[in-house]
Amino acid sequence: MILALLILVVLLLGAPRLASEIYARTRTYPVASSPSAPVAIVFGAGLYRNGTPTPVLQDRVAAAARLYFAGKVKKLLMSGDNRTPYYNEPGAMRRYALQLGVPDADIVLDYAGRRTYDTCYRARAIFAVRQAVLVTQDFHLPRALLLCNAMGIEATGVSADQRAYPPGPALFWQLRELPAVFVSFWEIWVSHPLPVLGNPEPIFPGQTASPPFE
Repeated sequence: MILALLILVVLLLGAPRLASEIYARTRTYPVASSPSAPVAIVFGAGLYRNGTPTPVLQDRVAAAARLYFAGKVKKLLMSGDNRTPYYNEPGAMRRYALQLGVPDADIVLDYAGRRTYDTCYRARAIFAVRQAVLVTQDFHLPRALLLCNAMGIEATGVSADQRAYPPGPALFWQLRELPAVFVSFWEIWVSHPLPVLGNPEPIFPGQTASPPFE
């Protein structure tokens, strides 16, 4: 009975993850061959106690900067968690992008990207994004691509893997994606939870923001 339950759990969690990886294969590119899009969406990935980006987040911002300087995107949408005054992922991402030479005028901050689902939802509902390049690591790209495309954003992905990450955290990230992708499927097709919203702030003039799932 226990073995059967374990097998069932593995199948329930593993099948969505496998499906998302297959879905992402034809939508993931290196920077040099990435399709162009108006916006690159950069997902938050944690800060140190002093407020500086973790190596994972640094790599995401650096990959987005390379996209920008290669002329692949016009704007960088930095989306992360800022639910307290002492934790500001978008602000840290902006500072690092400025250090890399990205003009401040081409950086847009989303302070309520608390989860991948929230970032994708708000990109469409608040910032009127309809086409984007998603910038994150390989372990996370399948879920991000699945969510954004399901919400009506024509999205491709660029891998931000620029170094060998410690094996312990890398394994944890991969395992965490199993339940996370399962939950994403449920949220896309069943529950449609509302993230923190607000007034529309279209990145480009003349665009109209509208929520997904309508």
